[in-house]
Amino acid sequence: MEPLSHRGLPRLSWIDTLYSNFSYGAEDYDAEGHEEQKGPPEGSETMPYIDESPTMSPQLSARSQGGGDSVSPTPPEGLAPGVEAGKGLEMRKLVLSGFLASEEIYINQLEALLLPMKPLKATATTSQPVLTIQQIETIFYKIQDIYEIHKEFYDNLCPKVQQWDSQVTMGHLFQKLASQLGVYKAFVDNYKVALETAEKCSQSNNQFQKISEELKVKGPKDSKDSHTSVTMEALLYKPIDRVTRSTLVLHDLLKHTPVDHPDYPLLQDALRISQNFLSSINEDIDPRRTAVTTPKGETRQLVKDGFLVEMSESSRKLRHVFLFTDVLLCAKLKKTSAGKHQQYDCKWYIPLADLVFPSPEESEASPQVHPFPDHELEDMKTKISALKSEIQKEKANKGQSRAIERLKKKMFENEFLLLLNSPTIPFRIHNRNGKSYLFLLSSDYERSEWREAIQKLQKKDLQAFVLSSVELQVLTGSCFKLRTVHNIPVTSNKDDDESPGLYGFLHVIVHSAKGFKQSANLYCTLEVDSFGYFVSKAKTRVFRDTTEPKWDEEFEIELEGSQSLRILCYEKCYDKTKVNKDNNEIVDKIMGKGQIQLDPQTVESKNWHTDVIEMNGIKVEFSMKFTSRDMSLKRTPSKKQTGVFGVKISVVTKRERSKVPYIVRQCIEEVEKRGIEEVGIYRISGVATDIQALKAVFDANNKDILLMLSDMDINAIAGTLKLYFRELPEPLLTDRLYPAFMEGIALSDPAAKENCMMHLLRSLPDPNLITFLFLLEHLKRVAEKEPINKMSLHNLATVFGPTLLRPSEVESKAHLTSAADIWSHDVMAQVQVLLYYLQHPPISFAELKRNTLYFSTDV
Repeated sequence: MEPLSHRGLPRLSWIDTLYSNFSYGAEDYDAEGHEEQKGPPEGSETMPYIDESPTMSPQLSARSQGGGDSVSPTPPEGLAPGVEAGKGLEMRKLVLSGFLASEEIYINQLEALLLPMKPLKATATTSQPVLTIQQIETIFYKIQDIYEIHKEFYDNLCPKVQQWDSQVTMGHLFQKLASQLGVYKAFVDNYKVALETAEKCSQSNNQFQKISEELKVKGPKDSKDSHTSVTMEALLYKPIDRVTRSTLVLHDLLKHTPVDHPDYPLLQDALRISQNFLSSINEDIDPRRTAVTTPKGETRQLVKDGFLVEMSESSRKLRHVFLFTDVLLCAKLKKTSAGKHQQYDCKWYIPLADLVFPSPEESEASPQVHPFPDHELEDMKTKISALKSEIQKEKANKGQSRAIERLKKKMFENEFLLLLNSPTIPFRIHNRNGKSYLFLLSSDYERSEWREAIQKLQKKDLQAFVLSSVELQVLTGSCFKLRTVHNIPVTSNKDDDESPGLYGFLHVIVHSAKGFKQSANLYCTLEVDSFGYFVSKAKTRVFRDTTEPKWDEEFEIELEGSQSLRILCYEKCYDKTKVNKDNNEIVDKIMGKGQIQLDPQTVESKNWHTDVIEMNGIKVEFSMKFTSRDMSLKRTPSKKQTGVFGVKISVVTKRERSKVPYIVRQCIEEVEKRGIEEVGIYRISGVATDIQALKAVFDANNKDILLMLSDMDINAIAGTLKLYFRELPEPLLTDRLYPAFMEGIALSDPAAKENCMMHLLRSLPDPNLITFLFLLEHLKRVAEKEPINKMSLHNLATVFGPTLLRPSEVESKAHLTSAADIWSHDVMAQVQVLLYYLQHPPISFAELKRNTLYFSTDV
């Protein structure tokens, strides 16, 4: 594949190399960069990855003999603009007809699998059984149930397709089919045991071996072939393959169903359930692809691959890591001239027999990984958002393609740097014969996925080996063709019609979990994706010594183009010897993890949406709802002026006869007493129900405030302080002065900026100024503990800047642009204003009022 043309652009050697490797707009790749169909031919014994990509959908073409389906990049966006409704409905019929034909084949395959079950059961109670009852139930587990579900579905769908008209509805059939996926979950959980049992029985019983090697599958009604022979192993794989096919068909049906059609919401619901199911079972199924043979003469297959950041010679390098059945290989793409076939260069490899994960007590102390400065990461995000806006403007104005390509290239540079420099979670692997390697990840979920995939393979009988230069060359050469991840996960690599994700606030209540086999100290964390990588956003309290934790904790999570929510369940470790020496943090054990897609149609309703994520036998129940950014940023004055929230600060201080509101003083005092060393203080969300309880007692001026504060989780207290400033009817730094603050921070001359910024402070009403200076000194004291709490001045400015400066609703209309513009120039300027004062030497109220600066008195 040739790189996109960039003639006339300045040469940037490293970025040009990247562009030759990772094209964001090549027409021969879809959104995921797939080059070929992943599924195996009929009867193949390799297991493909179950593809959840919303861009994958079966084309309406003749099915190949192998039963594979070609794919086309078509996102499910309802009936596309410009497509006639009649044409869309006709396409629905074509999609359904193709699916119905494949459903008939699937039912025939299930029938063939069930055929030997009855005679085998009959012999099980005789003196010469072929298999025991337990073996039969293990091998054929849930097949009968799956058959009955699909037979009923087929019998109901068939007449609707045969007697087709525009009023036909069948969404309820797909919704019912999706609601019965629990049977498939049980089948998948048993799948590995079923295969192993069938294999053992074949080896020990010739009669069963003959049966399992040639099962007769009936051909379709209009087919010339009456029967085909298929192995039992191939047929046992069919149910797994079927879920993927059903999900892809749902994508196509949605694409060709008008939004106002009665089927549309039902198909959406069925698709959501199917996608969540696929996410859960992909953790259990290996995406294996044949590569070359292992030293034992077995087939070596690709199990997992992806981009990871490696610390190499004290610098960060983006690597493409390939996990095969017996070896982990770390590679990078070679520089190639245009038109030449791209190849990988192997940096190192470890046979899985020699690969170990050093435990905290075994690992040697290593130089600390220094995180990239927060302000530089935020600057990258600002640039990315600004470039996104420019690209959209160019497209809207039908600008020159060369100008758009230039902007895209700049955006890619910043996104690449952000992806390279943001990860901080250490993932160390060690070759027992020598060297250790350190990767940095942004998500504990991702670290767990890699560790589990490697450990699962290590359970097999693996042998140590050394690859010859030729063998290594062949293996590395196979990587380009076998890879499943083709593009760096940045938005530049997304197609224009892909969902931009959600911008705003996701409210999540983590209710409870069950399925634990023994009591433990349990908690959950929530991760969402933004700017191409996942970050941890919230953490529940630890529920001690239980098998059924009931948290019922609500969190408000800021989304920045997010498309997925991950929930991880941990067992808390209190053993201080288990410290990861790469980041000096105690390692807690992951009990389970799961992920769901954030479907805008489902999430954006005003009502709470309750769901369950299944993970390793554990079920976590949660609810969520979404608030767009512009809605969540409204400042609403309180109708009740007797409280403190939503009431002007001057009214509150006058009533209390205080210089700083009581709520501000008490929250700050409590944070400084026991929360100043809390990791992520002010960044980690507090429990929403706790925050609302504190809000109520402060509003009521309840006498139990101090007692309640001393018992409350410190993140809830920090969240209450943030909420107080966010709900002020006018920002602390006032609507009147907001434009002047924006102009002052943009001044280039340091002396002029100093004069202006100090004059603006002096122009604030006394209650606002005294409260601001009080908060400023507190935030500086928090930042002094940055080595422990990980909260730098820039981090704190990012959290509090918009809260203290964002104009009230009337004023903000001029400042808010699109909901997606979360890192707009205004927001970043608000951060910069607060950062300026945080980095400034101590400012005293008396000195401000005494000093007369050479600056205009007009603001």
